[in-house]
This record gives sequence, structure tokens and C-alpha cells, in this order.
Amino acid sequence: MTPDDPKTLVSTAWLEAHLKDPDLRVIDASWYLPEMGRNGRAEYDAAHIPGARFFDIDEISDIRSPLPHMAPPVEKFVSRMRAMGIGDGHQVVVYDGMGLFSAPRVWWTFRLMGKTDVAVLDGGFAKWQAEGRPVEDMPPILRDRHITVQRNAGLVKDVTQVAQASKLGSHAIVDARSPGRFAGDEPEPRPGLRQGHIPGARNLPWQQMLNPDGTMKSPDALRAAFEAAGVDLGKPVITTCGSGVTAAILSLGLERIGHRNHALYDGSWAEWGMYEDMPVERG
Repeated sequence: MTPDDPKTLVSTAWLEAHLKDPDLRVIDASWYLPEMGRNGRAEYDAAHIPGARFFDIDEISDIRSPLPHMAPPVEKFVSRMRAMGIGDGHQVVVYDGMGLFSAPRVWWTFRLMGKTDVAVLDGGFAKWQAEGRPVEDMPPILRDRHITVQRNAGLVKDVTQVAQASKLGSHAIVDARSPGRFAGDEPEPRPGLRQGHIPGARNLPWQQMLNPDGTMKSPDALRAAFEAAGVDLGKPVITTCGSGVTAAILSLGLERIGHRNHALYDGSWAEWGMYEDMPVERG
């Protein structure tokens, strides 16, 4: 049993014990890939953890960008959180319907905005329901709450920074996609993208961060997974994936093992794979 940490990961038992705390805010961040055939919003409307607000990863994003669900501008994050009644002094717990899939992306987004009192629910809604814990289908009563944001630019990388890191070998770059996509043997789900990976990157599929029940592995097992993938933990780390969602699972894993110097490549393969002039490795 991994100890609860309100800044990274908490158990279903911890959340149920704190559900009535006046300064707790729960977020349902369920988001699915098209091929999963599931709808996060519809599932939230049908059943969610009492008091949970729904965080739409595609909508609370930078819609000016042609890339999918890029991190939102500060002003948009502030206005959406205020409307959801999430603000200063709140402890936030984020979960998703898969167990541990899209919730770390929202955890990372809060940290990008300078908010560190945020944890992912270990095992997510699937574990919560399997344990017979309370659910409801009513939307919560929302009261506007002031929120102060200070963007932590060190937690995100753009394509230029990643290209430089790849060329210089200054960072360990870790890709959370499947081995087939990483090697360039499987087609990309987004049309028009080249196949392969960022030169020098190591492959650590996001599923390897998790136990069979969808909870996150212990810090020792996480560290072993990074090392087995050939990730040099002596360097700052850049996490990447298909579109910046599952990369955040690796970021959460790094935080769990005490590796604080990590950033997420927001554009990920949706961006890198699109540019003809970006070098690509296969195999």
C-alpha cells in the first residue's frame, strides 16, 4: 500500500475519509481516445463521486492551437476554475473512469498553473465503484471562488526546446506510447503523422507505471521501470506521448520517485510527427 500524498496520489480510502472536508474539491477528468468508444461527460452525468466537477480536457485547452488539447492560457484556466468553484486554499483530487489514464494530465495542468495541492485518485472511479463507495448523478452546487495562478513555465517544453534537448542529449526523453508506435511499426491514430520517435528518446509505455488493477506502482517499482527502460535519472527528464495526455502519467511517476526536474512536451507526437523537417528515429 503506497502512502497517501495530497500533492501526488491518494487512495480511495483517503478520499472517502476526506469527502466532507469543506476545502476539498473533487474533479472528474475522464477523457478517452476515439477508439475506446467511451464518453467522459456522459459517464460523469450518469454517475460520479459526490461533489465532483467535470473537467473537459478538450475544452479547457488552448483552442487557438491546431494541436489537440494543448495547455490552456492562464486567463482561461482561471475563468474555468472560478466557475467550477475551485480556488485558493482548496485541496484538489482528480480522478478518471479508466483507473489512471487522463487524471494525471489535469494534475499536471494544475501544477503548471502553480497549484501543488492536487492529487490523483489511485485506481480512479473504477476502483471507487468496485469498492462500493458512494456515487451520485446530481451536479454539485457551485460557488465562485477566487484563484491565484502563477504559471510554472519549467514544467512544459515546446518543440524547439525538445529538438535542442534531443540534439545535445541534455535531457532524458521518455515516450509513453506503445512499443509499436515508438518503433514506427504501428500506424499513428492521427492521420498525416510520420512514424517513429524523437531521436534519443527511450520508450516506457504508460501501462508499465501501473499495477494490473489500475493503481500506480510503488515508488521502488516505478524507479525500476524507468531504469529498465534505459532512462538516465541523473538528467532532467522530458515526458512525451501521442498528444500530451499519457505523458503526464510518466510525470506523476517521476514525482512519486522524488525526481523533481521534469517537464512535459505538450505538443508530443501530434506536433513532432507533423513536421517534415524534424528528425525521426525508427526501431
